[in-house]
Amino acid sequence: MIVHTLRFAFKDGTTEQQKDRVLAVMRRTAALESASFATVGQSLSGPADGFTHAYCVGIEDMAALERYMYDPVHLAGDPEILPHLARMAIGPDLADDMDPTLADRVMALHEEKAARYPEWAAQIEPLLVAG
Repeated sequence: MIVHTLRFAFKDGTTEQQKDRVLAVMRRTAALESASFATVGQSLSGPADGFTHAYCVGIEDMAALERYMYDPVHLAGDPEILPHLARMAIGPDLADDMDPTLADRVMALHEEKAARYPEWAAQIEPLLVAG
């Protein structure tokens, strides 16, 4: 099982209606067949880190992760989500698979997606902060 986490904060001026829509789109992505479990909501890490919300999804294995990353629902959701985010931190992710190459394989899949969808990568890059 690969557990992917994302913490984020909305841009100033984002309305409650827009926030609700972003969270609904995230929940739609989290409900994909490739996701074993998920939760979307408030971040409990405390206000000092600057993140107000979080997304966590469990994905069975690398094959499911690839399906998840390229699912049309996921691909369609990011353009609705990303314009409303001020910042985000990916991870820490974790897995019960002890394969020492797993992190590199997950990163390679992410890099492949960034190369295939450079506009997506360009939207994500300025939002990232150290997790």
